[in-house]
Formats: sequence, structure tokens, C-alpha cells
Amino acid sequence: MFWGALLLLLSSNVVAERHDSDLMSFVTPIQLPEVRALKWEIEYHDRERMAPGYWFVAPYGQISPERPTQKYQQYQVGPYIYDDSGILIWAGSPLYDNENTFDFKPVYNIDSNPHLSFIVGWASDGTKKGHGAIVNQHYEVEKEVQVINDLHDFNMHEFNILEGGKTALACTYRNALINMADFGRPTEESWVTVGGFVELDIATSEVLVQWDSFDKIALHESNMFHAWDDPAGGEPGWDYVHINAVDKNEAGDYLISLRFTNTLYLISGQDGSILWRLGGLESDFDQDFTFSKQHDAKFVSSNGTRHVISVLNNASDERGNDENTSAGLIIELDTAVTPMTARVIRRINRPDSGLTRLRGSFRPLPNGNYFVGWSERGYSSEHAPNGDLLVTARFASDRYSTYRSYKGEFTGRPSAPPDLVSNVYGTDDKDTTTLIHVSWNGATDVVQWKFYAQSYDRGEPVLIGSTNKTDFETMFIADGYMDWVSAQAIDADGNVMHTSNVMRTGIPSNWKAAGWGGANSGPSPDDPSIIAAANEVTDLASSDTASDDETAEVINDSTSSGSTGSSGVSDHSAAQYADAKEVAKAVYKAYDIIRGIGSLIIFMLVVCTLGGAGFAIWRFIRGRRKRSYQHVPSEEGLPTEEIRLTSTVRE
Repeated sequence: MFWGALLLLLSSNVVAERHDSDLMSFVTPIQLPEVRALKWEIEYHDRERMAPGYWFVAPYGQISPERPTQKYQQYQVGPYIYDDSGILIWAGSPLYDNENTFDFKPVYNIDSNPHLSFIVGWASDGTKKGHGAIVNQHYEVEKEVQVINDLHDFNMHEFNILEGGKTALACTYRNALINMADFGRPTEESWVTVGGFVELDIATSEVLVQWDSFDKIALHESNMFHAWDDPAGGEPGWDYVHINAVDKNEAGDYLISLRFTNTLYLISGQDGSILWRLGGLESDFDQDFTFSKQHDAKFVSSNGTRHVISVLNNASDERGNDENTSAGLIIELDTAVTPMTARVIRRINRPDSGLTRLRGSFRPLPNGNYFVGWSERGYSSEHAPNGDLLVTARFASDRYSTYRSYKGEFTGRPSAPPDLVSNVYGTDDKDTTTLIHVSWNGATDVVQWKFYAQSYDRGEPVLIGSTNKTDFETMFIADGYMDWVSAQAIDADGNVMHTSNVMRTGIPSNWKAAGWGGANSGPSPDDPSIIAAANEVTDLASSDTASDDETAEVINDSTSSGSTGSSGVSDHSAAQYADAKEVAKAVYKAYDIIRGIGSLIIFMLVVCTLGGAGFAIWRFIRGRRKRSYQHVPSEEGLPTEEIRLTSTVRE
């Protein structure tokens, strides 16, 4: 029986998942070559108040790129989109061949269409220094912004596309020798890693603005080193500021976050001077709060002397912690008063009261909610405007993290067609079932799938059923052996978004080994038009709302003979189904013979013509004309004539 085969199939999957139950697996492989996307653990607290949108994450196993080996590796890391149920929307790992990616997010300020941006990591051997990538809603790479100057790489912290999509901001690190006079040792020098930023022309990767901390931020502002520490020695030296975020306001000034000084700085867009410091040892503000080891500082608004800033207060690092829990902060600054003031107007504590010692992100959403990426294991949370917790989510796997997490709306329109795989199962001629799996990697608003089958490769598509889309991959079970199948993606308005390629249904290499008990070596494909008509009769007969007249009309339309009545509908449909299976089996074999004879005739024509036996061929063809017509496929590639499989009548 089919269900026995299905149970065997499912049980084999269960065995395979024992070792990697935290990863998804898929049947449809064409668009997703060996992709194993991460599963989520989600806890909802008030789902109705959640903002609309998708989750954008870029899981990685380790930040430093691994050296390539001969070891088999599945696609797991890279850019991924999920909905807020944890259902996969887009697996982007094949786009850059399983490379680490960072700062993956939706972008709305380039033009009227949504885009995606992220940073592609550097190569372990230094041959690739990484770059920023911009992808359109068809998941096609539109721009690649390359590493600039003599920098080691395109830094992983930031790829911030500015309004209009002409320029972008990125963090920079470079090595420099610095005099240690600030530590009271003017005769000594030491290597340091200088932190800074650049503004780049997206079209050309040209550096338009460049700034770094070398001659602007003294060594003593760092929380990493002290005057009594020994010199760092050779390159790269002390990482004494560690920049991890940069943003720009309408006035043209830049906000930067230096993690190793516990400080946010406003840098003049005119001359590169430091306009003010918030936090750290030399804060210019009267503030009633602290923050440290912070990440993802951004302008929420900036209007003259009033600035609102969002920042993740990690309050900890690998060495220890300054507070008991990490938190997202919304800070309001007033620079018109003396002294300037800074006040926290919203604080979002980490829901589990834990600490995010590395990485992370914090952003307000358009509806007033807040979305926080706590980084480790992809731990994320959404909060209402008043701070109420709405949802928490994390990767089911403890082997992966994401540097930042984002939530936002996006419309994905993949250029590639939906991906479809079909297989037939059964134990005898009267019990065959076709399992169809379909997915469309990156499509955001498919609500339904319609499935079609053809009696042969160029046959007319017949609708064999439909089902709602409820997961990344949808399975449909069709009665009988459907040999040529396809699927249409349908949106909420009933429009066809795209159609898959017509795919041939796979069969077991050994039917007997798969449990086949039929008289032949395996089943023959069914004619979908006959099966669909039989199913329609059965469905209508079982409907409480169908009248006898309606049922009889369907039966009369779908059959050329036979009588029906109010008490004979189910018997008729059952007999029709059995007859359909036998008819389809016989006609399919006849069609195979016809195609085989046609191919043989063409072969003989070529051979005999080359051998000078044209007359014999003419006699053969003349003799064939007196027999029943059989189709010969066109050598010119023209469409073959359709052979109606609903009849077995021969001329």
C-alpha cells in the first residue's frame, strides 16, 4: 500500500534527523543545492501586536573564514529570510557559495523598489578581501562595493547605504605606529589598530570621505590598555578603539561607536573634528545613565540641536560585565543647553536577563515596536512601544550565531521559476499515488499552489488539485500515476505569479524492491484528464449541496457511455476510475510503441538513404500508408501532434 511506502519514507527521514534535528531539509533540490537552513525555537507573548515583516539573519559558525578542505559541506551559513513563524522564505547561501555574510538587512532608500544588502566575508588565504553586496527583489546582485585602499578587508561591522543609494558607509581598520607620549613614555612607539570609517561611491567604490582615530583619539581613552602595559610589539598591535558602527544625519555629520572607549562620537562632516562625546571617560553630556561595549548606534532622528539615538548597551565583553543585563536604549540628546543633556527615553532589557557580550543590534520599527538582535544563537526579541515583550526567538542550534538581526517588510519576486519534484509510489496497478513537492525560494506572498499533469510531454495540462501554502515547501498527493507534472504559484488575489517547469515523475529504480506486487514490472502512467473527471464525479457525489441533476451533468460531460441515477453515482464513479486506470495503461503503452516506431522509421530512413536503398524505403512508406496512422516526431522540432488518450478506437 501507498501508506506503507510513505511510512518508510518518513521513518528514513526521522533517522537522518537524529544527528541534525536543528536543521531543515528539503526535497526540492534545484534552487537549493544541499541547503540545510536553521530551525527556530519561538515563544509568543502577544502575537497580535507584532509588527508585520520578516526576519533577516546571517548565521555563521565562526567569524574567521575556514580554510577549504576536501570535506563535504552543506549550505548552512549566509543570508536567510524567515517569516515570524520561523518558516523559511529565502535561503541565500548558494548566492555566494556558503561564504559568511554580515549585516544582512532590507533596504528601502535606494529607489521605489525594495533591496537587500550585506557584507560578504573575506577569504582565509587573503585572495578575496570581501565586499558589500546589493541585491534586488529578484535576488540578483546589482552592485558589489569592493574593498578600498590598502585595507586588510571590507570590514564586517557595517555596510550602511545612505538615502538615494548613491553612497554607503563602512568601518575601517588599519595598522599604524603611534608614539606613547600619552602614556608618559615619549621615547617609545607601539603598533596600534586604528579605527575609522569611509563613505564610498557605490557605483565605483571610490573613497569620498575617510576618517580615522589615529591623531584624534588618545590612547588613554581606551578601556583596553593602561600606561603601565608593555608595548604591543609588532603589527597589528593594540586594537585600542574598535569601531563597530557608523551613521550619517541630514546635516552631513557622522555618528560612530567605538566599543573599546565606551563612547559615541559625533564627527564633523566639514573638517573631521569631534563635535561631542557621549559616554566614556570624557563625555560632554550631563547624563543619568551609563553604557559600555555598545553596538549598532544609529540616528532615529536628528534635527539641529535635538538628536534621538538607538544603541545596544552590551554592558559586557569577554573579560567581564559592567551591568547585570544587556539592553537596547533610545537616548534623547539636547545640545542647545549648557551643559548638554542626554536622557534615556526607552530601555528594552534582554528578556532572559542575560548578557550579550559580543555583537548585536537594536532598531525601532515603523509601527513603533522595537526589534533587538542579541546575537548568540540568533536570539532576538520584539517589543511593543511601551516595552512589553511580544515574542522571543532563537536558533534551535547552539552551533550558530548571527552578528545582527533585523525585521522588516520585503517583497520577493524570484526570477527563477518554482522548484518541483515528483515521485510515484504504489504496490499494485490499482494503488498508485504521486507525491509532488514544490517550493519557490524567495517568493514572499504565495498563498496557494495549483498542480497540473499532462498525459505526455507536450500534452494539455490538466488541473489535478490545489492546496494552500503553509510552509517553505508544500507537498501535494495526487491519485494515480501522474507522469508529467507542473505547479502554479497563486497570490492572494488569485493571480498566477509563476509556473514551474514541467517535470517528469521519478520512479523507483527497482519496483519489486520498492514493494511492487503488480502483474507487470511496474505501473503505467494514468491519463490525468480521466482521473480528474473521475475524481470530480466522486467529489460531487459526496457533496451535500450537489443535486442529482448536477451530478448527472458532470458524469455525462466526462463519459461517452453509461447511465446514472441517484443511487448509482458512487458505483459508476468507482467503475469509471477502474476503467480509466486500464485505459490509460493500454494507451500509454501504445503511445510508447508509436513513438518507438516513429524513431525507428527515421533511423531507417537515414541508414537506407546513405546505403542507396531509397526505393525500398519508398515501398515501406507506401505500405505503411495503407495501415492505421501512427505519428512520427518532427525532425524540425515542430510540436508533435497530440494523441488523445481518452479513446482506444483505431482507424
